[in-house]
Amino acid sequence: MKKIDIPAFSKVIAALTLILFLGLSSAYSQSDDKFSFDVTLNSDQFFGFYPFFAGSYELSESSAFTFYGILWSGGTGGGWGNWTEFGVGMNFTVAEGLDVNPQIGVLGGSLLSSGARGEAVFGDGIVPNLTIGLDKSSVEGEFYLGYYAPLRDLAPSNGSTLSYLHYWANFGVKASDFFSIGAHWEQLSNTGGSNVTASTTVYQWIGPYVQFSAPSGKAFARLAAGGDLVEGNDSFFKLTTGFSF
Repeated sequence: MKKIDIPAFSKVIAALTLILFLGLSSAYSQSDDKFSFDVTLNSDQFFGFYPFFAGSYELSESSAFTFYGILWSGGTGGGWGNWTEFGVGMNFTVAEGLDVNPQIGVLGGSLLSSGARGEAVFGDGIVPNLTIGLDKSSVEGEFYLGYYAPLRDLAPSNGSTLSYLHYWANFGVKASDFFSIGAHWEQLSNTGGSNVTASTTVYQWIGPYVQFSAPSGKAFARLAAGGDLVEGNDSFFKLTTGFSF
């Protein structure tokens, strides 16, 4: 019988379970209007097609328990062991229209634990991440930073675990309650692994975006496109449509 390597990530799973339990316990008995849920469908030339969902439950006027999931497996993640990400955290409103949301996620798949050269496992990696959102009457913006670290080492003798640093920033002006325009910058770096010592930049995108939104805020569509500053790469595109419930 194959031995299951549980100790390598059991503490992380226990911590995530505790955070989830405490968040839900605090939210218990509050009304349903404290709950929000968003779904986006995304496509770009590196990750392919990947649905994303995010939910929150308001705990006070300035804080909320949050959770999210990314189904990377819809695109290139299918070759990374059906790559899947799920996480929880807390959102804090620090000023009107400005939110800070630290979260921590766990991955299933094979990209980080074996460089996509082994079997898919739960605990492929861990993802501490931070999102800062700006949403005011005339401007919008977002900053994201996430570190994808291997939680298990299942790399073959001629392979390596992998780790990545992923971050982006965008800022736009709302020309109306229907249309906004802005700029998007995004970078992904391979920060190394068990047999990799040098960090390399996978892509570095920069370009404009246009967005069309329902005045109610219940739906939007955004296209960002432009150049890739990494030598040998040509350009980028990123298409997203989202729905709020």
